[in-house]
Amino acid sequence: MFVVVFILHVRFPKVGIFVDSFGPVPARCFSWAHMADVPQVPTLSIPEVKLSSSSGVRNMPVIGMGTAADPFDETALKEAILEAISVGYRHFDAASLYKSEKPLGEAIAEAIKFGFIASRDELFITSKLWCTDAHPDLVLPALKNSLRMLQLEYLDLYLIHWPLSAKPGKIGFPVPKDEQLAMDFNSVWAAMEDCLRFGLTKSIGVSNFSCKKLENILSFATIPPSVNQVEISPLWQQQKLREFCKSKNIVLTAYSPLGAKGTRWGTNEVMDNETLKEIANAHNKTVAQSRHLEVFLNLFPELGFYYDDMAR
Repeated sequence: MFVVVFILHVRFPKVGIFVDSFGPVPARCFSWAHMADVPQVPTLSIPEVKLSSSSGVRNMPVIGMGTAADPFDETALKEAILEAISVGYRHFDAASLYKSEKPLGEAIAEAIKFGFIASRDELFITSKLWCTDAHPDLVLPALKNSLRMLQLEYLDLYLIHWPLSAKPGKIGFPVPKDEQLAMDFNSVWAAMEDCLRFGLTKSIGVSNFSCKKLENILSFATIPPSVNQVEISPLWQQQKLREFCKSKNIVLTAYSPLGAKGTRWGTNEVMDNETLKEIANAHNKTVAQSRHLEVFLNLFPELGFYYDDMAR
């Protein structure tokens, strides 16, 4: 079993740096229509993992780009996604909460136009069900709205964002305490399974679920979750959850493996960790450069992780 990791953050292109798993690449500040005039960056070769409950055979790239930008800049995000596709990223993680579905959809359309990819089928697209829509009668409409924003006919993976429901209405984080509701896991998961049966998503899963909550889902699920996306970093390795997911054939996806420094929800403890700095210095790299991160990210498969660039 592996863990997928999201390392990239879309804030970097605004200052001229695009961080991918092979180190920083200068952001291309030009019109994509003049692509031929720009030196090409070697594309990435990314391993894939097969999802257990996908409809048909569907593999998920073990490195992906996340789209939770703070602050949110729609234009910068779209440009960053185009840059990522051009260098070989094929896995993109969005959510209705992030407001990233629209720029991601536009970037996909432009990537096809510019010839970066031949069709949408070359990509693995994930999105998520927010708490306000985590009600049996709202799951399908929420997914259809995500597809409309993305300009897509289907997702590759649809996740329950948090194991929590909220009063229907405005999407926001954190969810106010007086609007939080206990989730009807059985009915909401049944609606997720319907989304897969209707062909609107190839796989379904969860995010931020504990062992106990996963056990609950597995006790009644007809189609078990393929993925559990949680925060994992060198300082928070989630060993118990890793072992549980491995035993249940659930792929564990890691977000914020670099701690999401600079965001409202993040921490400086990973990027400012003295041990990681020493490792980086020994390899003549910064902590944010993934080639040096091989020192610990390459340990992830042994620990049961995949990479996924939704984290930073």
